[in-house]
Amino acid sequence: QVQLVESGGGLVQAGGSLRLSCAASGRTFNDYYMGWFRQAVGKEREFVATISWLLTPTFYADSVKGRFTITRDNAKNTVYLQMNSLKPEDTAVYYCAAGRGRQYRSDYDYWGQGTQVTVSS
Repeated sequence: QVQLVESGGGLVQAGGSLRLSCAASGRTFNDYYMGWFRQAVGKEREFVATISWLLTPTFYADSVKGRFTITRDNAKNTVYLQMNSLKPEDTAVYYCAAGRGRQYRSDYDYWGQGTQVTVSS
């Protein structure tokens, strides 16, 4: 059974940092992109960042470029999202996903349950 389990969410003040982790089990994700999406209350789930199995290339949403960094450790089957300079508008449930595409939800076959990130002003 394939599982993606996110951790590292929480409450942080604006300007602060958080590091999300996503541990995958049940299979390895060779040739898969692993990415992060987020969904704020009342909004559609949106792309945040993704990273190739080869560790490059990486892609980011314009709203997080320069503030967020995605990395992955294939030996640990884990992907990370380092989030710096957080803003209240970053508040959302963050989802980890694995797929063969890049920036579209429909490209991703496997999803985690999500972790809440709340940024206070």
